[in-house]
Amino acid sequence: MLLFMYAPIAILIIYSFNASKSRAVWAGFTLDWYVALFKDPDIARALYNTLTIAFFSSVIATVIGTTAAVGIDAMRGFRKTAIMGITNIPVVNPDIVTGVSLMILYIAIFRFIPGLKLGYGTMLLSHVAFNTSYIILSVLPKLRQMDKNLYEAALDLGATPAAGFFKVILPEILPGIITGALLAFTMSLDDFVVSFFTTGSGVSNLSILIYSMARRGINPKINALSTLMFIAVLLLLYLVNLTDSTKRNNTQGLPAFSR
Repeated sequence: MLLFMYAPIAILIIYSFNASKSRAVWAGFTLDWYVALFKDPDIARALYNTLTIAFFSSVIATVIGTTAAVGIDAMRGFRKTAIMGITNIPVVNPDIVTGVSLMILYIAIFRFIPGLKLGYGTMLLSHVAFNTSYIILSVLPKLRQMDKNLYEAALDLGATPAAGFFKVILPEILPGIITGALLAFTMSLDDFVVSFFTTGSGVSNLSILIYSMARRGINPKINALSTLMFIAVLLLLYLVNLTDSTKRNNTQGLPAFSR
């Protein structure tokens, strides 16, 4: 199954260095398609939109999600169960349902606020909306693992609630925050469905651009662009796993009383 999944990606990467436009003929090694890729103004704009939206949406979602996770962790009973159910909806909900529903919401709002339209702002808000759940689900396990007595001890020693949060809670949950932020950046980087339904004319990310280019025929620049996107996502996922495993190993190496 792994071979079946990754063999097409390997072929795509190989043919991104093919000197011929044909997918059936190998004409030699070349980097011309990568050079042409970076000279294409449409791709440059799509790359700018992709990176900025991924960065800002992950930062905003990290702030909102971390704050929400702290609040949810303090809840008890049915209220906490209900909020967690709502939090899980964007994760398990089909992307097309999320994209269409957000598009309908924006159109309904724009009826009351003339001058606004689908574009960069709506795509950014949509990415923040579905990324927030991933941040919450990444931070909550760290909050559950944390010793609650540490925060209470800080308050007893004279720390304000804000100081207790930044000096006690935040360092403990920081690995979860970093993991969630990297995961949110990755999810935003390669999102297509939600972006497709919530953007307007003239604003596209790399996924939408690849889709529009593929409809006009396979261009070797698509292979080069897809290769770079795959490598970028692969590196981010590696960093997520590395951060989590490093924290786990450090914790396991501590004596029981220091945990």
